[in-house]
Amino acid sequence: MQKKAALKKKLSSLGVDGILITDLANLRYLSGFTGSSGFSIITKRHAIFVTDFRYQEQARREVRGFSIKIEVGERAKEIKKLVDEYKIKKLGFEEDNLSYGFYSKLIKCGIKLKPLKEVVESVRVIKSSRELSYIRTAIQRAERAFRRLQPYIKEGATEKGLAIRLEGFLKEEGCKRLPFEVIVASGSMSALPHARPTNRALRGGDLVIFDWGGECEGYYSDMTRTVLLRGKDISRQCEIYSHVFNAQENAIKEVKAGINASAIDSAVREHIKSLGYGDYFGHGTGHGVGLTVHEKPVISWKSKDLIDIGMVFTIEPGIYIPNFGGVRIEDMVVVRKKGVEVLTSLSRELKIIET
Repeated sequence: MQKKAALKKKLSSLGVDGILITDLANLRYLSGFTGSSGFSIITKRHAIFVTDFRYQEQARREVRGFSIKIEVGERAKEIKKLVDEYKIKKLGFEEDNLSYGFYSKLIKCGIKLKPLKEVVESVRVIKSSRELSYIRTAIQRAERAFRRLQPYIKEGATEKGLAIRLEGFLKEEGCKRLPFEVIVASGSMSALPHARPTNRALRGGDLVIFDWGGECEGYYSDMTRTVLLRGKDISRQCEIYSHVFNAQENAIKEVKAGINASAIDSAVREHIKSLGYGDYFGHGTGHGVGLTVHEKPVISWKSKDLIDIGMVFTIEPGIYIPNFGGVRIEDMVVVRKKGVEVLTSLSRELKIIET
């Protein structure tokens, strides 16, 4: 109820009489619906949820606080009927989620539309205690799965083999779905921030990046650990890891309500740059995590987001050196009244695996 109330309060300032919600994550957030087809229209006085025949029983079980309707015709025409029924003169829509083709159909139906950006997302960014409990469980499941994987991380194991095994452990730990495909990248492949697992076998001296996430009740977690296989000379690998570790420490200390997200990014970027590795860290420092694995706030040098109490996001600095290897350490934090709480609990100290 509070979620819809917060959205209804925004209507007048947005210059619309109602909002069309089509993004599935936003639908789930507002209504509880977990299916793959549906939409809602919210006005100051009404909240209508619409799906098709396949999901009518599921909607009746899951959806709360909405009038439920089952569409029987073309969706654009169904929306037009609701616009007329509820006397909506101007209908807002999620500009990042509506295709041009469907937008054109709505226009042809005579609906006056206004594009809106991140209206529901701006409400979703502050996590409730229930949401936070789901995220904690998603983290715990991910961490248990990784602990189970550790005996298999050794020389000769393949990236693909480790990724498949970790995905299996995640599902065994209770994750109904994975937020993204597990990343395992070793040796020179670890210099690719989003490398896909290959048949490459781990060797002595390899840096190995593991990037994975868990799930609970539709909420996700996201974390990264980099391990090192013992080799003849691993001094450079250890040095790079130390730089990334310290950069992350700087960023975590920076987090507090009221600061710009870009300040957290600067705490990482300036440290890495001061050590001569500025050209080897090109992605943002973090991102929000919740019903999707990438959401507000955005923690980057370009971000305009302001940090507030209840936000949950990652801090994930990295250094990636072509033809050598890379290091990334990623943890999730929640902003508190007094500073920050690190939600992830796996050790961030460098783990060197004997070969």
